[in-house]
Amino acid sequence: MRCRVRKDDLLASLVVFLVALPLCVGVAMASGVPAELGLVTGIVGGLVAGSLPGSSLQVSGPAAGLTVLVYEAVQRYGLEALGVLVFGAGLVQLGLGALRLGRWFRAVSAAVVHGMLAGIGLVLVAGQVYALGDVAAPASGLGKITGLVSLPGLADPVALSVGAGTIAVVLVWPRWKRGARLVPAPLVAMAPAAAVTGVFDLGVRRVEVRGLLESVRLPETGDFGRLTEVGVIGTVLTFALIASAESLFGAAAVDRLHRGARTDYDRELMAQGAGNAVCGMLGALPMTAVVVRSAANVRAGARTKASRVLHGGWLLVFTVGVPGLLGALPVAALAGLLVHAGCALVPVREVRGLWREHRGEAVVLGVTAGAIVFGNLFEGVLVGLALAVGKTAWDTSHVHVETEDLGEAGILVRVLGHATFLRLPKLLDALEALPHDRKVRLELGGLRHVDHACAAAIGNWAAARDHALTASARSTS
Repeated sequence: MRCRVRKDDLLASLVVFLVALPLCVGVAMASGVPAELGLVTGIVGGLVAGSLPGSSLQVSGPAAGLTVLVYEAVQRYGLEALGVLVFGAGLVQLGLGALRLGRWFRAVSAAVVHGMLAGIGLVLVAGQVYALGDVAAPASGLGKITGLVSLPGLADPVALSVGAGTIAVVLVWPRWKRGARLVPAPLVAMAPAAAVTGVFDLGVRRVEVRGLLESVRLPETGDFGRLTEVGVIGTVLTFALIASAESLFGAAAVDRLHRGARTDYDRELMAQGAGNAVCGMLGALPMTAVVVRSAANVRAGARTKASRVLHGGWLLVFTVGVPGLLGALPVAALAGLLVHAGCALVPVREVRGLWREHRGEAVVLGVTAGAIVFGNLFEGVLVGLALAVGKTAWDTSHVHVETEDLGEAGILVRVLGHATFLRLPKLLDALEALPHDRKVRLELGGLRHVDHACAAAIGNWAAARDHALTASARSTS
């Protein structure tokens, strides 16, 4: 049986390949690992995750959203432990998918997710600004922020010009819609940067090429023993949860861009887990589904999963066939791409909308982002989740008692909000403060939730009041 590839999918795969190539290399450099490892993850994302069921048009590979976490893990445990961390995260994702927990990731507070992405974006931008000027970046997120003051005096003006020019092209090129459909902005930005630095022999730092076989490191038996360490387990779970959340939230966004088959979240989670397990066995970067590449795939006219599988094949051909071209890429230009990607992670529009309509959610977003910038990714996400849970508990415990004097008909009492045990004292105080010599009509239709404690307390109060009114009437007569 002959297998035919649609022309639309073939052309889309080439577009996605051209978008993914510089980003794979840039994410690897920002993560503190050899450039080839980013390409390996892109290859596996296409050939392995792309061939499995889940989402038909979503494209997987190394993502800017995990650079901060990977960099911290490599600095703490060493490059040799990266494969085990990613492999463990893949197994966790496979387990979550098998247990059909993929859909539950949609229950995570959007404010926490946007705050996580904003924090990652800010740290990524702060770090890559140093690479724009060929300057070594401080290790901590806070150090990157405070070090920006002295950066202008340390930056190489030539490298800074190359990086700034790359950012300018990435921003301007998409305005020519016809050209942007034919050639993606990252390629348009990187090609001239590489050509100019090569022709004029500019003294800027370029990507170090080690070779695919030299960069790939299969985990050894002893490396798997590290999965018993508490810190390693925490990092593995963080890898798995953040990669899963980013992939599944991305799937929801990509589904809105096309009219084809919708994403099966549990299967997509297992596909991501399988891809990360393979990446771990190759010592490569973790993967997620990447919205930028997925959107490029949809806009390029892809119809089936063949486009994302083929894009992995093109990456493999490039990595094996012409690896020397990587050495022509200036690091400052790659940093420019990542500065642009980092800025895109900061949800400015969402923050404005939340501040106007749900300020509590905006506070959760801001605190989460700040905790990541001034602490680390794992702690920031935990802080955000705890704050979101606390805010939800506070919101669900709000109850309001409104009274209206109806004259001879008595008093109308409306109870609104969420009646839980947390607000029971306030509710009973308001009810017991009502005049004892007048009739009360109690309306509970405005309650969104009543727990057992409040229901019992309201019933007891009503019974006691009826008894008191009956006794008062008898004594009067």
